[in-house]
Amino acid sequence: MNENSHSSRIKPIKALTFGEALFDIIKDSAHLGGAPLNLAAHLAKLGAKPAVITAVGRDELGESLLSQAEAMGVDTSYILIDEKRPTGTVTVELQAEGIPVFTINKGVAWDAITPGEKEFRAFSGKEWDVFCFGTLAQRSEENRKTLKRLFSKIKTKHFFYDINLRTGFYKKEWIFSSLEHTTILKMNEEEAYTLSSLISDTADACKPFCSYKAFCRLLTEKYPGVSVVCITKGPGGAAVYHKGVYEEVETTPVEVADTVGAGDAFSAGFLYACLSGYGVSKAASIACILGTYVASKPGSVPEYSKELMEKLKDQGLNLN
Repeated sequence: MNENSHSSRIKPIKALTFGEALFDIIKDSAHLGGAPLNLAAHLAKLGAKPAVITAVGRDELGESLLSQAEAMGVDTSYILIDEKRPTGTVTVELQAEGIPVFTINKGVAWDAITPGEKEFRAFSGKEWDVFCFGTLAQRSEENRKTLKRLFSKIKTKHFFYDINLRTGFYKKEWIFSSLEHTTILKMNEEEAYTLSSLISDTADACKPFCSYKAFCRLLTEKYPGVSVVCITKGPGGAAVYHKGVYEEVETTPVEVADTVGAGDAFSAGFLYACLSGYGVSKAASIACILGTYVASKPGSVPEYSKELMEKLKDQGLNLN
C-alpha cells in the first residue's frame, strides 16, 4: 500500500467473503442484504471478482438470492443450500436520518455455514487478494468453527475485518480472536467506542472527545498484524490510520435515503482502491464517495449512476 502512487492491475481483484446472506425487509419490501454479500456485490460493480461463502434455504428467497447475486457478478459457487433452515431475513426499521434498526431472525441458513471437504478444497486451493469477514456470523458455533479453519487454510494477501457489531450478537472473545487474524480493520464511530472500552477495560475509553489516533495506536500495538484501521463517521467522512499516520477524510453531505449498505460500499471502495495500488488516504476518499452515494439511495446495492462512475474515474480509479 504505497502512499504516493498507484498502479493499474492486469488481473481482476479476487475477493472472498464469509458470513450472512439474507434479505432486509424494509417497509414490506425485500432487499438483498447481509454485509458479506453487499460487500461482494459492490466489489463486483467496481470490476473485482468476488465470491461468497454462505448458506441459503431451499426456498423461494434462497433461489432469488442466488439469481440476484449471480446477476450482479458475484460467484455463488460456494453458497450452500440448507435443507432444514430457511433463508435469512432481517426486519429493518428506519429511524431519523435513515438510521436502521435491525431485528435479526435466528435459526436461519447462514447460521450453519458448514462446507464439506470438497467445497473447502475448492476455495482454500485458490489464491485470493483479500478474505473478508465480520462478527455477526460468529453468533453460531458452527460458523466459528468454519471461520477458524478458514483463518488457517485460506491463501490470501489480506484479512479484512468489518467489525459490524449488532447488539446481542457479539462477545469480546470473538472480536479479540478476529483481530488476531486481521490486517485491515473497519468500524464506525459507535463500534470504535465499544472496541476501545473492550481492549482497555474501561467504560469511557473513547468518548467523542477522545483522540482516535490514540485509540488506533493502542489497537495496533495490541494487534500488530493490523496494518490499516478505518473508522467511518457518516456525514463526517472517515478516519484512517496506517503506519503511525492518522488522517481524517471529508465527504460531501447528501440527502440520506437510508444508510443500509453504505458501510459495505465504503469497504468495497476502500479495498478496491487499496488493492489497486492507492495509498490508504486516497482509498478512503474514494470509499467515502461510494458510501455517500449509497446512503443517498434506497437499498443496500443500488444501481451505479453514470455520474458516480465518472466521479470515481475522475479520482483515477481504473474500473474494469
